[in-house]
Parts: sequence; structure tokens; C-alpha cells
Amino acid sequence: MAKGWLFSPAAWSQFALLVVAYVLARYLAGKLTPKVSVFLTPKDEGAKGIVNEVRRFAVLFLPLGLPLLAYVLTGLGEGVTRSIFGSGAVIAFGKRVFLLLAVRALVHSILKDPFLKLLGKYALMPIVVLYTLGVLDPVMVKLSTTIVGAGNIQFSLLSVIRGLIAGSILFWLGRWSTGQSRSYIVAQDSMRPATRELASKAAEVAIFGLSFLLLMNIMGINLSTLAVLGGAIGVGIGFGLQRIASNFISGVILLIEGQATVGDYVELDGGEKGKIVKMTARAAILETFDGRWIVVPNEDFITTRVVNFSDSGSANRFEVAFSVSYDTDINKVPALIEAAVSTHPDILDLPYPADCELRGFGDSGIDFGVEFWVNGLDDGDNKYSSDVLFLIWNALKDNNIEIPYPHQVVEFKNGLPR
Repeated sequence: MAKGWLFSPAAWSQFALLVVAYVLARYLAGKLTPKVSVFLTPKDEGAKGIVNEVRRFAVLFLPLGLPLLAYVLTGLGEGVTRSIFGSGAVIAFGKRVFLLLAVRALVHSILKDPFLKLLGKYALMPIVVLYTLGVLDPVMVKLSTTIVGAGNIQFSLLSVIRGLIAGSILFWLGRWSTGQSRSYIVAQDSMRPATRELASKAAEVAIFGLSFLLLMNIMGINLSTLAVLGGAIGVGIGFGLQRIASNFISGVILLIEGQATVGDYVELDGGEKGKIVKMTARAAILETFDGRWIVVPNEDFITTRVVNFSDSGSANRFEVAFSVSYDTDINKVPALIEAAVSTHPDILDLPYPADCELRGFGDSGIDFGVEFWVNGLDDGDNKYSSDVLFLIWNALKDNNIEIPYPHQVVEFKNGLPR
């Protein structure tokens, strides 16, 4: 019977239609793909905007043209064969093969993200292969009737697989959405840094919270059962997670009040100091000028004294000390040094200009100090104190003012020893 069907006009006509559909799809793809590519590709490679981004994204899917055209043409031929012969098994199988080729092109040529490529290779491709062979429905029924679990918690194997796949996709989308939202929020220069960071964290919590709820719904878990889990989490926070909860709440307070945010240079009471390069839900990461990263719990910013050198772009005052000889007319020194220091391009006139003050009378010379204000820190790329000392040295040398060095006088009461 099978042999007779194989050599029947219905079977051969369907084989012929498959061949014709593939040849015609190949011809059309060869003609249309270059034209569509030219139409979709922006003339200016660096052009920005949503429309240009959508056009670049659409170009990536051109490799799907051949198998999808073959799939559509085969579908048209399937209607013809069923109306004439009342059968379309061969051509229906051919449609599924063309769909498999489209998915294969998607996984191997279009998907660039490592996670999506891995998901397509080990999840999407096996599903489409089972569909092509016509055994997907029996396999789904078998998986749905196979129960796994521990104790009172039981799931069908199909629910577990579906949850793993859906969870992977949802949390990948969550991570991608978080990155996109963070980039958009950070680009809003009109917002304060603390507000931008708070909005970014709020978007992250909202996105992953929604992803979690969707995953629970996909797996068929009743959300009302999470009340028990919430009670368990509350007990855990009360006993073992109170420091984590404290750090999380402290981080929210920091973001709301804006006392310290990303980009600020801070010094804590414990001696830790550096530039805040990242603020997480649990801690802030400080980067020192020697390249080290210090992880500081958010709670330390609330419960200890914190010195912020950069908040709201405020200027900082620094001071360098120097000495002159006792033979110097010290009345001329302040004006001379203030004029020299003021020539530095980074020294500010506001809130106060450079100020040279007499500090005391030392053992070897007369001690002075010059105070100056700058927008920045005297460390890392900035060498304000070093530059000011160079200016002081040159100014004193140009005016023949001696810079003393330590010396001692030894006195013998009974004359020189013999």
C-alpha cells in the first residue's frame, strides 16, 4: 500500500511542487535580497535615530528570505494538491522542512548574542526538529504526564522544561531591558546624579519583579502560595539577613537623599577613600587613585561620618607650606607668593583667591603657608600642590629670597678638645 501511494500521481505531484517552490524561491531570493538590502541599509553608516536602527535590525533577517519564500510558496501549492487529490502529506512535510531551514538560518547566521545562540541551538532547534518529524505532540503529552518533584511540591516535566526556557528568556530580556533603560536614564543630563541612579535601580527592580511574576504565571504556580514564601523570607530577614536588608535600605536612602552618588570622591571614618564608581543594592564600590577597588557596605555611609569632596561640584581648598630665611623681609612674601600662585590656570578666584599666611618662626626659618581653591582633588591626574611648590620656588629664586635648610650649632663650653 505504501509502495502504491509512493508511486501515485498525488505523491509525485507534491514532490514536484516542492521542487518548483524551492527553485522559484531561490530565484526570487536572488533577485529581491540585494535590492531589499540596498533599500534597508542607511546611506550614512553613522546615521542615528529609531528608523535607522530598525532598518539595520531588519537587514539582519535577510538570510531568512529563501526558506520563508519556499515555505509560503509550498503553502500555496498545498492548497492546490489538497483540492485536486485530497491529500497533502508530502507537501506538508516539505513545509516543515523549510521552516526547519529558516530556524537553522536564524540560529547560525542571525543570532549573535552568545546566550540566544545557545538557547536556539539546544532548545529551539530540537523543538523544530520534533515538529518537522511530526512527533512533537506525542512528546509533549509524554512530558506533561511525567511528574517530578520533592515532597508536596510536584511539577510535570513539561512545566519544568517550559519554566527553564521561559525563565532564561525572561531574565535575559530583563538584563537587556535594564541595560537599555540605564543607558537612557544616564544620558539625561538634566537629572541629578543621585536621581539618575535611583531611577535606574527602580527600573531594574521593576523589570526583574515583572519577569519573576510572569515566570510564575507561565509555570502555573498560584501566586497566592507565595505568601508562605514571603513569611519565610521575613523570618530570614529578622534572623540572618538583617545586615543585607539594612544595606539595601541604606542604599535606597543614599539614592534618595543624594549625599553620595556615582562620581563623588569620598572618605569614610574608617579610612576608606576613593571615587564611587558603582552603587549596588548592597554596597558601593570605591576606586582609589592607585587602581584598587574597595567594597563599602551602604550601611557605613549612613551610620558613620563621611567626607564628600565632590558633592554638587563644590571646590576644595588645599594648602602647601614653605619657609624663608630669617634675613628675608617677610612683609614682601605674601603678595609675591599670592601673585605667583594665581598664575596657575586651575587656581580659583572664588570663593577665595590664593592666600599666603605667616604660620610661625621655626628653628631654621620663617614658616609660611599658602591656601588655594580648585575644582578637583590634589591626587591622581591633578598635581596642584606640586605645581604650586614649583611656582613658589621660582618666585623666591627670582627675587633672591633664600629658602633655608635645617642646620645646628654645636657649642663647646670649655673650648675645643685637644
